[in-house]
Amino acid sequence: MIDFIPLQHYFELYLNVLLIFTLLCFLHSAAVPIYSKKNLSFTHFSGYFLFISIVLYLGLRPISGKYFGDTNTYAAYFVNYAYGMPVTTTKDILFHVFMKFCSPFMSVHVFFTLCVFLYVFPLYKISKELFKEYWFYALFMFIISFSFYSYGVNGIRNGLATSFFLWGVCYNKNKVLLSLFFILSISFHSSMYLPVIAYIITYFYNNPKYFLYGWLLCIPLSLALSSVWVSLFSSLGFADERLAGYLSSEMEEGTFSNTGFRWDFLFLSSFAVIAGWYFIFKKNYKDKLYFQLFNTYLLCNGFWILVIKANFSNRFAYLSWFMMGLIIIYPFLKQRFFKNQHLIIAKVMLIYFMFSYLLYYFYI
Repeated sequence: MIDFIPLQHYFELYLNVLLIFTLLCFLHSAAVPIYSKKNLSFTHFSGYFLFISIVLYLGLRPISGKYFGDTNTYAAYFVNYAYGMPVTTTKDILFHVFMKFCSPFMSVHVFFTLCVFLYVFPLYKISKELFKEYWFYALFMFIISFSFYSYGVNGIRNGLATSFFLWGVCYNKNKVLLSLFFILSISFHSSMYLPVIAYIITYFYNNPKYFLYGWLLCIPLSLALSSVWVSLFSSLGFADERLAGYLSSEMEEGTFSNTGFRWDFLFLSSFAVIAGWYFIFKKNYKDKLYFQLFNTYLLCNGFWILVIKANFSNRFAYLSWFMMGLIIIYPFLKQRFFKNQHLIIAKVMLIYFMFSYLLYYFYI
């Protein structure tokens, strides 16, 4: 267990190490082409170093509910399972079965380290599968995303479920494996019904133009009829009563999941929308899988916009945010659009990361 770092500085240290890597990538991009052996050696070493370091740093964190959210709750479950408590819940049952299976022969810290590995490995897998030798840039975009840390140490089930979803996308042409990973994703967290259904819709209709119109329409609909959408989705239950409770529950003092129309979070969400719009409609970029991912993002993010004024709506925002880094970086790594594209990629990563960095220091 990593107990020599003060808990109040745990995330701050993590964030500043990522800042160093972001700046190194920026400086490196100005010096060497993206395809050079020197650059590939640097990015591959950096990628594997970050992979291993993040798994150990987050996995071996101290048990604390104050600084790591639900970590304390999951640790209590794990200890009880180790002492023989049976699995009685029917919600997100596969995660509890997984905890029960691991509890007899693992310590709680080994279990959390395994969870972080299963959280990060699918991100590496899809990056490697889609972008070959340039996988580092996609993995780094995942790592520097706004909610990456939070869903590694707090919303662990949700984080694992979204990673299993992306792992399934690796097998986009193999419907059996795709389906198995999507079922695994839903079994770990039932909220994943939304992105899974959205992705399935793209097999039947995959025109980004009308999905984009729909996303834009969600903004005035939310401003004008927010309470209607919250009531509607609460009554539907959105897969289970826990998620419906997020929409209708009272706000806790000091909780970051604020109420009101979150223009700041809408601005964050627009990063991926603007990137997709630019490449698809301005650069005429055509890629079926990219269209599917972009349209899935628009559907899931549009749902969140409709309920944006609800309590804990950021839990729904993550159902699209986990794809944001991939949506932004995908075209850059598939096709050359600019003469100095390597430097532009580094600038995009820097701007994307600085939003999270500045949000922590000056807003949260």
